[in-house]
Amino acid sequence: MPRASRFDLAYVPQHIIQRGHEGSECFYSPTDYRSYLVQLLHASSRWECAVHAYVLMPNHVHLLVTPSRVGALAHMMQGIGRNYVSYFNATYHRSGALWEGRYKSCLVGSDYVLSCQCYIELNPVRSGLVGEPSFYPWSSYACNALGMPDPVVVPHAEFVALGNYRDQCMRAYRQLFAGDIEPAVLREIRTYIQQQRALGSSAFQARVEAMLGRCAKARPAHRPRKQPQALEQGR
Repeated sequence: MPRASRFDLAYVPQHIIQRGHEGSECFYSPTDYRSYLVQLLHASSRWECAVHAYVLMPNHVHLLVTPSRVGALAHMMQGIGRNYVSYFNATYHRSGALWEGRYKSCLVGSDYVLSCQCYIELNPVRSGLVGEPSFYPWSSYACNALGMPDPVVVPHAEFVALGNYRDQCMRAYRQLFAGDIEPAVLREIRTYIQQQRALGSSAFQARVEAMLGRCAKARPAHRPRKQPQALEQGR
């Protein structure tokens, strides 16, 4: 059965997650993380994809990226995968798959961009690796929230709209981390990346459906099947 084509539109952000094969680690040392970021920088520049947020976890990667044209994101991920896997296999004298099949992706409407960025940059905190996002060195938080230079990161328009100056944007952005992400928003982000649909408002989803001719909304969770009632005694 052929695989369904991805939701892909030019200039619409996509949340991407790629996991290590069977949950295995894909980064062992700081050099590995730096190597991946070099590949991300080169591939995103080559294919004109703007990276707004990222986090490199020991066994998976999250990205928020806006492609300049349809197909550019797939080329970017293929380029990163090919070059990083070659580096990783040569460094650790291994062969075979590093990633768990195809990466997952979903479109992200403008009203969810900042929530998605926070979700990505809070991943190390939710996983218990650090107590604060600023303590984790392999994410875009230091750039987006603290102003540290990062050639990989291109601010999204929703981030820029947080203030008239860079300092105002960062200060307002840090405020988004003052509380936990609402459970309902967490569920939506996770559901839409898992089902690879279009996360956003009803108007955004309607626009995606009109452009792609496919259902953009996530399917509701299946209800547990009703168990047949036990036969009454004597019948």
